[in-house]
Amino acid sequence: MEVNNVLILSPHTDDAELGCGGTISKFLREGKNIFWVAFSTAEESLPNHLPKDTLVKEFTSVVKDLGLKDENYKILNFPVRKLTNFRQEVLEELVEIRNQFKPDLVIGPSLNDFHQDHTVVANEMIRAFKTSSSIICYELPWNHIKFDTQMFVELEPEDIESKLKMMWHYKSQLEVLRHYFTEDFVRGIASTRGAQIGQKYAESFEVIRWRIK
Repeated sequence: MEVNNVLILSPHTDDAELGCGGTISKFLREGKNIFWVAFSTAEESLPNHLPKDTLVKEFTSVVKDLGLKDENYKILNFPVRKLTNFRQEVLEELVEIRNQFKPDLVIGPSLNDFHQDHTVVANEMIRAFKTSSSIICYELPWNHIKFDTQMFVELEPEDIESKLKMMWHYKSQLEVLRHYFTEDFVRGIASTRGAQIGQKYAESFEVIRWRIK
């Protein structure tokens, strides 16, 4: 299947970078057209001493550093941990994007992700795109009891370096010592997934739907 338009769905501003940052880097190197949506800026989760727009600025610095233009991303402000109250609004956003952007491939959180916001985005993603696009789900191991490594994307060392740079933009998360923002973790899981397919680095995905035209 030829993939040109790729939609990236991030329940919170840092999820897609963590789950598929290397793949985003690879797709940009290949010249694919990316549209990236963050559903919540998680203002309520920030330490009290940080400005409420901290994660907005950090996410914006990521996409700008990657060379994305304003028309290539959208930041929404649904309240963190309460997306279950806004399922219809999330679906309507996705349907509008489907009709305007017409993605060949949609990448979002797993149905096996137990974070309540991620569950909403995963389910509404499938409702919106199940008849129109290929759909795959990225891996966030700390949120999973199980994850089916059905698909792998081979990565170059430069993609891992790019993913690490994305992580380092999130100083607010580094400050609270989230272990999955560390270089050891990022390289470790990429090396593990790479070893499963005989490559140095990779990211793995669950396949919800794959369309061949």
